[in-house]
Amino acid sequence: MGDVLAGIHATWELESDALVIRFDRGIRTPKLFHALRERRVPLEALASVTLTPGKRGTVVLHAVPRPGADPLMEAAAGQLKEGSDPYRLVLPAEREPLAEHYRDELRALLAAHAGAAGAAGYEAYEGYAPGDGGVEGVAPVDRFLVAPPTGPQSFKAYDGKATFDGTSEVAFRWSWTGASTEKWKAGDQVFSVRDLCGVEWRSPDGVDGYLRLVPRGGGPRAERPDEDPSCVVFGRYGPVHESLTFAAAVLAAIRGKDRVPVPVAAAGGERRDPGAVAERIRHLGELHQAGLVTDAEFSAKKAELLAEL
Repeated sequence: MGDVLAGIHATWELESDALVIRFDRGIRTPKLFHALRERRVPLEALASVTLTPGKRGTVVLHAVPRPGADPLMEAAAGQLKEGSDPYRLVLPAEREPLAEHYRDELRALLAAHAGAAGAAGYEAYEGYAPGDGGVEGVAPVDRFLVAPPTGPQSFKAYDGKATFDGTSEVAFRWSWTGASTEKWKAGDQVFSVRDLCGVEWRSPDGVDGYLRLVPRGGGPRAERPDEDPSCVVFGRYGPVHESLTFAAAVLAAIRGKDRVPVPVAAAGGERRDPGAVAERIRHLGELHQAGLVTDAEFSAKKAELLAEL
């Protein structure tokens, strides 16, 4: 179709089976939009589209994704500020007639597309009211329909650096200046995506922001994020555009992996990377020399690490 609508910070283009959102690279554009660059949203990933008055002489087109369709929005869990919502297109109020036409055209596409939530017609959904920002009664999807951020991801948190190789492994490397004693005793952490079942992201815009990896099978964990080795805390670090795209990429990888539990000791005699074990022993030795772990704790933990080789 190729219908294009340019707004403030973004441009929407309608295709026969998708809404393509391209984000500007201007200095006033939210950094999250810079990181996302462009998103192709299949029509089946959308629940509705609304048009409402905005602030200071603007109107806002809002494409509402279906629950479970977009890993970015699933990770954000409603914590994004309005200005950083990638599904909102802000336009000057004088362009409202054009925005109405675009809204109606997108709604028609949703109603006609067999896989879209709007295929049954908007009035079929209980509680729907134009302009309310969403559609009640739309069932969540069972898989992500919008592509996650791709490639390796990393960001600096207050108490360490988080890295993701883009497919199978997440690592936390603790900072001397920020990490708690509990995390230093545990050592740097490496997590297989196959051993995880979720990601908890609390926005760094708040005072208690963190990113926590949720292991499969549950089990006890530290109540405080700064004491949990499966968690990095943000403090004044971990900006939204880096930590949220990281969380979304990891969450998408988790959902895409085989969900059969992986034993701690693989049947084939799988071993830890000797370099990673040596690095953890080095950190343990530094803690021992600094008096943060006792002789007994040092010997026991070192033996445990050597047993992984």
